[in-house]
Formats: sequence, C-alpha cells, structure tokens
Amino acid sequence: MPSTTPQPAFVLIRPQMGENIGAAARGMWNFGLDRMRIIAPRDGWPNQRAVAMASGAGRLLDEAQIFDDTAAAIADCDYVYATTARPRGLTKLVLTPEAAMQDARDRIAAGGKVAVLFGPERSGMENEDIARANAIISVPVNPDFPSLNLAQCVLLTGYEWRRADVPAAPSRVDAVGDWAEQIEIEKLGDHFEERLQEAGFFFPDHKAENMKMNLRNLWSRMPMTRADVQMLHGIMRQMVRWKDRG
Repeated sequence: MPSTTPQPAFVLIRPQMGENIGAAARGMWNFGLDRMRIIAPRDGWPNQRAVAMASGAGRLLDEAQIFDDTAAAIADCDYVYATTARPRGLTKLVLTPEAAMQDARDRIAAGGKVAVLFGPERSGMENEDIARANAIISVPVNPDFPSLNLAQCVLLTGYEWRRADVPAAPSRVDAVGDWAEQIEIEKLGDHFEERLQEAGFFFPDHKAENMKMNLRNLWSRMPMTRADVQMLHGIMRQMVRWKDRG
C-alpha cells in the first residue's frame, strides 16, 4: 500500500522505455515518494524492463496507477505542475523546482491534492498536456542543452521535495566514534604544553604565554573524536620515549 504521508503524485506521460520508468521509480523512492501514475506507456504494462531497473523500488510499479490520458490522470487534483524546458507560447507561472516543491508542500498542508507532470523522453511534453497544468517547473539548465532525461527530472524534483521537508545542512562532519568532550581536549592541551615546555619549545620567555594560547586555540578549532585525542596523546608519548632513548 502507498504510504500515508501527504505528497504529490508524479505523473509520467506516455513514457517510451521501461528502463526509464524503472529509473524514475528509483528516483522517487530515494526521496520517499511513492505515488506514481503512468499515462499510456508505449510498451504496455506491466513492463519487465521497468521492474528490473526499479530494483528495490519495485513496489512503486506494483502500485502505480495506469491512465489512458492526462485529463484522467489529474482529474482528482486541484493543482498541477508541468516540468518542461519552455512554455511553448503558453502564458504560465514558471517556478524553479525548489520554489515549486515548497509551493506544493504548502498546498498539500492546506488539504490540497497536487500532481507533477513529466513528459515523454523523446519529444517532451506537448502543449495539450501543458495547457492542463496550473504552473510550469523549469530547471535552470544550460540553454544550449536543456533536455533532461525522464529519470533525471524526476530525481531532481524529488530531491527538492525532500529538501523542503528535511533541510540539508550546508556542511557537516560525520564522526567515526564519539566526539571528544571538552575535558579530554583540555587534558590533551595540558599534555602537549607540559612536554613542549620540557623540550624548550616556548622560547623566548616573553612570547611563551601567547604561544601557549595559540596552541590551545589550535585544539579548540579542531573537531576531534576521542580516538583523535588518544592518537595525539600516543604521538607525544612516543616522541618523548624516542628522545629518552637517544
């Protein structure tokens, strides 16, 4: 059964290759989307090439709704977006994928039912289909090569849907093991400071305090795990042993 999570329906209009349908299913499921609708697939339905390509997302194909035409596929929706590189002479609101999926999320949250149309691989969406949409999703691609593969377009739109729900941090560090606590970093600083003091590193004397402060600042800037701290303790201990053997 499809998930109960409110989400848009992704509608594939007259897709030509089973492999592209399967790849689109994978792209949808990557981002938690499972409402696939298919209009008049060229090679009939079900399609074993689609199943093979879908891999772990085969459930979407099992539950996909099949329609004869676009009007029937979107009959129960109150707002529809068409993904196309150009409006082809039709006056339409044009949105980026990011803006469109945020708009879709707002409409669904208010109780609306939304669909996103994706055109055939070879020729893209016809004006007859675009005319039924309320707005256009246009990807800011290279104008000299604007065509996107069906699965690519599905993946990109699905990513923006997911991103609106689960904002991605601009950057992060995935730690292997636990992060070091402040007390552990403090003791590491003490260890290095003591050994460097014995080695005569903090010279001349009038610069010693500033050098120690810079060293502490170095440790505080470094996101360290407990394993990192233990390794640095071990490095210093080994260096001292090596010196003593000397």
